[in-house]
Order: sequence, then C-alpha cells, then structure tokens
Amino acid sequence: MGKFVLSGVMGWPVSHSRSPAIHNHWVARHGLNGAYVLLPVDPQRLQAAIAGLAALGFAGCNVTIPHKVTAMRLVDRVDALAQKIGAINTIVVDADGSTTGTNNDAAGYIQSLRDAQPGWRADAGPVAVLGCGGAARAVVVGLLQEGATEIRVCNRSLDAAQALAREMGASVQALPWEARHAALAGVALLVNTTNQGMSGQAALDIVLDALPVDALVSDLVYVPLTTPLLAAARLRGNPAVDGLGMLLNQARPAFHAWFGVLPEVTPELRQLVLAGL
Repeated sequence: MGKFVLSGVMGWPVSHSRSPAIHNHWVARHGLNGAYVLLPVDPQRLQAAIAGLAALGFAGCNVTIPHKVTAMRLVDRVDALAQKIGAINTIVVDADGSTTGTNNDAAGYIQSLRDAQPGWRADAGPVAVLGCGGAARAVVVGLLQEGATEIRVCNRSLDAAQALAREMGASVQALPWEARHAALAGVALLVNTTNQGMSGQAALDIVLDALPVDALVSDLVYVPLTTPLLAAARLRGNPAVDGLGMLLNQARPAFHAWFGVLPEVTPELRQLVLAGL
C-alpha cells in the first residue's frame, strides 16, 4: 500500500460538515491509504494552521465558513477562478510544501444542474439569482463561464448586488429585493443562494406567479433536501434541483488533487450523505 495521504476540512465550527462522509467513502471505495478529518481551526489561528499543513503531511484540505475569504491571503498562490469568485474552498499542498488555493464551487454547481438535466444550457434564457454572498458569486461565475447572457441578481442590499454586477460585467444586472417577484418573468433558471428555507430559517419569501412553468428551479440549501421553494416549484410543474448535488460535485476535483483519483457521485454516496442529514 502506498504513502498514507491526509486531507480534511478547516472551519469554525466544523463538526456539522458532511465532507468526511463523502471523502472517506471514496477512500474506502477506491482502496486508498488515507483519511479525511475534521480540522476545527479558530480564526485567530488560521495562518498557523495553513502553514502547518505541509509539516503534518497533509496533501491539502477544504476550507469552509468562516475561513474561505481570509485563507486566500494565507496561501502561496490562488488560481484565476478562485480570484474571480473571491474565495477559496480547497487548498492543495504542492511537492515543495507550498500551497495553492482553488475554488470548486462553480464547477460543482454547474455539474449538479447537468446531472439533474443532461440537456441543460446556460444560454437557454435569463437567470434570476437570489442573494449575492460567496455562494452566489460562485454560481454567477460558473454560469457566465458556461455562456449565460443575462443574470438578474436580487439582493436585500442593492449596493452589494450593484458591486457584484460591476465586477462581473454587462451580462449581470442588479435588482432590489422588492423586484424579486417580477424578476422571474421569462427566466430559464431561478437560483436561491440565500439561507432562507434552511432548517431553522424562515421560508424564502418569493411569489412564483411570473416564473415560466418550464424554468429550472435550483436551491443551494440541502437541509432540508426539499425546501419550501422546491416544493412550491414542483407543485406548479417546474423541474427542480436540490443543493446536495453541488456539495457532492464540488468535492470531486479536490479529492482528485489530493488522492490522484477522480471519483464518481453515485446513488450509493448520495444515500449515505442523506442518511446523515
């Protein structure tokens, strides 16, 4: 058996993370010599933790809340896509011990749509995105890369949405939160990137009357798997995609970078993670 490979996820707190279940399933499935562990790291000790990855023999780690932005400044290199998104979710320790930050959220999101609807196209029509935090940035970057020509971003802070639109270019339009209902007219895709609808949070306040019945509705929330938004969408006949696919698919390129194997998202893995939700 080859060298023992270590990876993990840095966050604060991090005990709720489903990532160990995902990665350790793949380690076992492919008969690899390694493990993926929880790395609870206080924000004040993040610099020391990242610097210590190589010394501890880690091939790298995932980075989650609240470290995804701060960690960008603490790695040796950040790839172009992560710079565009403005955060990293993966660190790779290179052979010389230096660290590279990447972000797989955009690719994971796009793949989750393709898994649900193999014929999906980003240029099928306008997109409405609710929220403009880190997840929204990854979604917008991913959609633009895939050829989306019109993205309407609705956010409670119009200033934040306008800043995102200026940064992303002419294809992105900022709208006030009050315009979210009307913004659904004619769209081919609706994406909720807010935490509304998550367990313990209020349901997303959105009226779907203007939404075309063939528009794809996507919610990044995966606890619960069927949010009030997705339930309402399915009731009126819209195809819908839950947030679990993005979580599973963003993990694949990170696993490949650390363990040298590109794993698959299988029904067995999905059921394993669902059982732990």
